[in-house]
Amino acid sequence: MTPRDRIVAALNFKPTDRLPKDLGGMRSTGISAFTYQGLRKELGLPAKPTRVYDTGQMLALPHVDVLDALGCDVVIVEGDGLTNGYEQEELWHPYEFNGRIPNAQVRQAEKYTVEAEGTIRLGNMTMPLGSNVFDSEHAGQILVLDGELPRPNLKEVKANLEKNLWTEARIKALRQTCRRVRESTERAVFLWGPTSLGLCIHGHGGVAVFPVLCLEDPAFIHELHAMHLEYAMKDLRAILPEIKDYVDIVSTDADDWGNQNSLMASPSTFRDLFLPYRKQHNAEIHRLAPVVKTFLHSCGALYNILDMLVETGTDILNPVQWPAGGHSAREWKDKVSGKMSLWGGAVDSQHTMPTGTVGQIQQEARESARVLGEGAGYVFANIHNFLAEIAPEKVVALYRAIL
Repeated sequence: MTPRDRIVAALNFKPTDRLPKDLGGMRSTGISAFTYQGLRKELGLPAKPTRVYDTGQMLALPHVDVLDALGCDVVIVEGDGLTNGYEQEELWHPYEFNGRIPNAQVRQAEKYTVEAEGTIRLGNMTMPLGSNVFDSEHAGQILVLDGELPRPNLKEVKANLEKNLWTEARIKALRQTCRRVRESTERAVFLWGPTSLGLCIHGHGGVAVFPVLCLEDPAFIHELHAMHLEYAMKDLRAILPEIKDYVDIVSTDADDWGNQNSLMASPSTFRDLFLPYRKQHNAEIHRLAPVVKTFLHSCGALYNILDMLVETGTDILNPVQWPAGGHSAREWKDKVSGKMSLWGGAVDSQHTMPTGTVGQIQQEARESARVLGEGAGYVFANIHNFLAEIAPEKVVALYRAIL
């Protein structure tokens, strides 16, 4: 099977020659820029520039030779045309992060400044010496200890959505990129960004604010979400007919509904305020592009809303954080088998991956692959990104745990 055939078959619950695999098909299945050259060396590959494409999380965009060496089946296309499906050397410029990542490249080196003690600043985010990611105060979210909760101004939301509608020129450029990627690779093509709905339980003020607003004023949230859906539909109807023949998977959001132990809000909140809009959004994508699969990224202990995620028409759920919430990979698989594909979940990335031996990592990965891959509907990947602290030999061992 070609890599694309393998992905498409798995996502349609059909047999494959082996489990499909992913590294860096989207921004939560990637690898830290701080360990990327170590991975290349471990694989016996020559040095190439470390292309830091997600500068908040400090993720490296994997080169095709890394995907070849690990048997990975997916390439990414982002809404601004960034891809690893073919070379885009003209987009990249040297920036070595105080010498910490030799031969590193970024897309906009002029946006970084260095403070006296060595802290690197990017907008309102900073990366002090010794840190491996950028961060901002309170993770960029509002901290409200008393008084009225802030809420988005609907007129401003509408104006912003109107302003950011996709233009013909942007759509034409994206179509050209997607078409070139399709012609350049046999891998499946994952489009991240333009087809998202824009709903998030920790959006519009953050996790300490928005779930409470959902409880206090559901009518307001319905109005907000209906507005997001209206403009998302406009973009879908403009974009998808132009690119549907060149992509295999599209994102519908990054909406982390779970924490380590439970949901961020109640199942009833999801059913009332999120499910109807996600259902309409997925249905429109499937109407416009029947063979394209929809992908929702949602971290944490989601077990108690898995049936509702199926009901939304979501084709693929990631990252499959089965260790969260006291459930098992088997329980997750049984709840969605044959109805929604799972993407990730190969190993406990917070415990086994950083503290386990290579043998323990491979043992857990093989068991996860056996369970989650049963009856197809599964793409093998780590639960989340490989952080800077993860030894390259562990990354290689994970991917080589299965054939």
